Amino acid sequence: MVKLPFVDGLTQMILNEKVAGKIVEIGVDRIYPNPNQPRWYFNENELKELTNSIHINGMIQPITVRRLDIGYEIVTGERRYRAAKLCGYEVVLCIIIETNERNSTIMASVKNLQRKDLHFFEEAEAICNMISYFGITQEEAAQRLGKSQSAIANKLRLLNFSKKERRIITEYGFTERHARALLKVEDENLRAELIDEIYAGKLNVEGTEKLIELAIGKHEEMKRISRCRGAYRDIKLFLNTIDHAVEVMQAAGINAEVRKNKEKEYTEYIVRIPNVKTAAH
Repeated sequence: MVKLPFVDGLTQMILNEKVAGKIVEIGVDRIYPNPNQPRWYFNENELKELTNSIHINGMIQPITVRRLDIGYEIVTGERRYRAAKLCGYEVVLCIIIETNERNSTIMASVKNLQRKDLHFFEEAEAICNMISYFGITQEEAAQRLGKSQSAIANKLRLLNFSKKERRIITEYGFTERHARALLKVEDENLRAELIDEIYAGKLNVEGTEKLIELAIGKHEEMKRISRCRGAYRDIKLFLNTIDHAVEVMQAAGINAEVRKNKEKEYTEYIVRIPNVKTAAH
């Protein structure tokens, strides 16, 4: 096995790949991004820095690609490819490897999962892809990646957010702890409101958790009230409840009085209950 200069031992061990050729130059118009690339968010500032570095120093590290009928598909190194294009490169340095789509996806996933700058949503998607393509359990994925099973489970829970929510949370710069707190909110409409409120208030994680706790409590109370409205649409039920309460007080020796003023548009109830000292006399 020939060890690629930028593909680590774990990746090679998983795929058992061999290099198909030496470093070659390939035209950028013949290279295509990997549709299963786990990284879908590229930080603009970091990409600019890499572009400036390549512009000054050249493209030192090649990208890996695999052959397609119409050209080549990127396996690893899409950031370098994008930066080279921004520099105006017409050709880029590549190492061609012989691999299929499945293994290409696995290689891209494992390589990216070992990077520290991978966004938590991208990491969750990469783990999900890895489990799907390998056909392994969460426990096995945890062993391969050197993580605990609970850590893998927590990452995968982040995929409960819709793609739109993930995009907004990413653009707003929320941390993973912000996102995990938001998962407690099951109602999507409420969650959308809270996401905007957290961003507008620039809330930290503690402030976010408090806001969510209050919002969930209020939301549950409104749901309870709504259920009551549906169950008690007949106003007579409420009026009978008032009458019954007065009757109970009177039966207990409290000189309670009720006065009803029935108007055209409403009924006014005035309930007089003596203070404790008055009632004792």
